[in-house]
Amino acid sequence: MTGVGLLLLAILDQKTTLGFTVASLVLLGFGFALFSIPTINAVMRSVENRLYGVASGMLGTMRSMGMGFSMGITILIFSIYMGEVQISREYYPGFLRCMKLAFTFFAVLCFAGIFASLARGKVR
Repeated sequence: MTGVGLLLLAILDQKTTLGFTVASLVLLGFGFALFSIPTINAVMRSVENRLYGVASGMLGTMRSMGMGFSMGITILIFSIYMGEVQISREYYPGFLRCMKLAFTFFAVLCFAGIFASLARGKVR
C-alpha cells in the first residue's frame, strides 16, 4: 500500500485534484502503519527484556536516519535538475518533474523493501 501510495503521488500534475492528493496520502499513511507495527513488533520480540531500551533507541535512530537520507536524496534530485533557483511559477514544470522522479525513486525502494521484509521469515 505504501508503494502504491508513492506511485500515485508520482503521477501528480498541475490538474490533480485535492481529493486525489489526500486519498494518495491516506493510502501512503495506512500502508506505513500496516508495515511499521509488525516490523517494530518483530524487532522488539527478538531482544531480551533487559535490552528493550537499546532496541527502541536503535529503531528511533534508524527511523531518523531514514528520514534524513530520504530528505538528502530529495534535495540532491532537486539540486541536480533545478539548480539554485527560487521556486516560482516559471519553475513549476521542473519542480513537478523532480517531484515525480523522487516519488518514483522512493516507490522503487519501497517495493525492494517488500522483498527484504519477506526475507526475514516468519516471526513467532
